[in-house]
Amino acid sequence: MVDPVMAEVANPMKTVLPEELVALARRVIEANHAIGRRIAVAESCTGGLVSAALTEIPGSSSVFEAGFVTYSNSQKMALLGVSEDVLDTFGAVSIATAWAMAQGALKRSGADIAVSITGIAGPDGGSEMKPVGTVVFARAQQDDDSENVVADLRRFDDGGRGKIRLQAALCALELLLPEDPPETAGP
Repeated sequence: MVDPVMAEVANPMKTVLPEELVALARRVIEANHAIGRRIAVAESCTGGLVSAALTEIPGSSSVFEAGFVTYSNSQKMALLGVSEDVLDTFGAVSIATAWAMAQGALKRSGADIAVSITGIAGPDGGSEMKPVGTVVFARAQQDDDSENVVADLRRFDDGGRGKIRLQAALCALELLLPEDPPETAGP
């Protein structure tokens, strides 16, 4: 018998979002549905683009738990519990802040895995140390060792605000794909 949720996910649809974004979101929904994993995202510079892509997929409610758009530092603190000390010490665009955002999204949503995105999409806001196109990602999972931090700072070419946000959303979605199971050694 065909799973009705997955059958609906496989149907082609029209969207205003870039097709590559929707295609990757579809893979994320399908793969996480297959393993029974619920996901959450905490977005800053992408402004909800990842959440929009995930919810573009019919049946996404079987996987997508919550999306937090915390553009300002005050909302990073209020909605995700990012400490003021972290923001003051490292800045909003830092591995420490991205990690705290992912942990906050995980804790506040009850999801199994959460990804955060924070960065500088431009055209202004950049500096010599953090130029436009600097984006930081983090992934947190329930019951994961706090020392097992999955975080990455990327510097995308400044091809404009829209291109930076799209590249960041694609990277965030990649982090939500289940990791391939380890290969087993032969006899």
